[in-house]
Amino acid sequence: MNIIGLEEHFVTREVVDAWRALDPEWQDLALTPSTQGDSARRLADFGEERLAAMARAGVDVQVLSLSTPGVQNLAPAEAVALQTAANDTLAEVTRARPGSFQGLATLATPRPAAAAAELERAVTTLGLDGAMVFGRTRDRNMDEPEFWPIYEAADALRAPLHLHPQSPPPAVRGAYYSGYGARVDAALATHGIGWHHDSGVQVLRLILSGVFDRFPDLQVIVGHWGEMVLFYLDRIDSLTEVAGLRRPVSDYFRTNIHLAPSGILSRRYLRWATELVGVDRILFSTDYPFVSTPPGGARDFLTQAPLGDADRLKIASGNWDRLRAAIRRG
Repeated sequence: MNIIGLEEHFVTREVVDAWRALDPEWQDLALTPSTQGDSARRLADFGEERLAAMARAGVDVQVLSLSTPGVQNLAPAEAVALQTAANDTLAEVTRARPGSFQGLATLATPRPAAAAAELERAVTTLGLDGAMVFGRTRDRNMDEPEFWPIYEAADALRAPLHLHPQSPPPAVRGAYYSGYGARVDAALATHGIGWHHDSGVQVLRLILSGVFDRFPDLQVIVGHWGEMVLFYLDRIDSLTEVAGLRRPVSDYFRTNIHLAPSGILSRRYLRWATELVGVDRILFSTDYPFVSTPPGGARDFLTQAPLGDADRLKIASGNWDRLRAAIRRG
């Protein structure tokens, strides 16, 4: 069973320097774990430590992506320069170890036309397999029409976009995730629940804005078992008529959204996801290096899951292989 992880991160020194130089208003809470301690060291490594961690967890291939929040909070010119550099670096890494690494491009969303052009270069010239995006570019949500050239390009290329969490805006953090001390506030606003509420809202905004009606072949990957939304779809479907959508909100999760666990290796969530969207819409991921996967944890989760062998293989790698095969590279 070949196991491919879809949400496995890296950083470059140049991007870290750019994050540190940002005005504090635009610095993501992920700056600390991405630039300090063991996680920072692991993010910057493409060699033996990463390969050993993969082997220990039972992951055969990592699909690498630049960690939160990519270059989306940077000034436009800097974002464009760093998207090119990051993607060139990623292409070199994947070419050096094609049996171990694949890649999702970084996009300079502060300049959408340049991001769309870079997505085309990434998949047709560099051999990357789509892109990692985040729900906001500074204070602008990614469903706003100025960003639609990115979705148009992804739709035309059949290149999947992975929508990843980022920290809630400062005003939201102050209103909902503060009052317990800096350490608890940061945890509550990020991995505790804030990341997932924020990203789930961004998924719904994409659907409600009509992005998938306009670009029906667009495929978006959402981690953490659907970022909260999956567990409330029956209620969320009440938005369908109000928003004037062509189909129920839940339908888009069965035609345009793929789900991944992001290291939350829960059989309960797996059962719920397969019931709601079907096995063909589920991918695998460990969220390296931010989630500690126990020895053999990835392989054990899949081998012990209450699935038939064919479905097990789909989640392990088959569904991702199918998405990759559909990309238009020429």
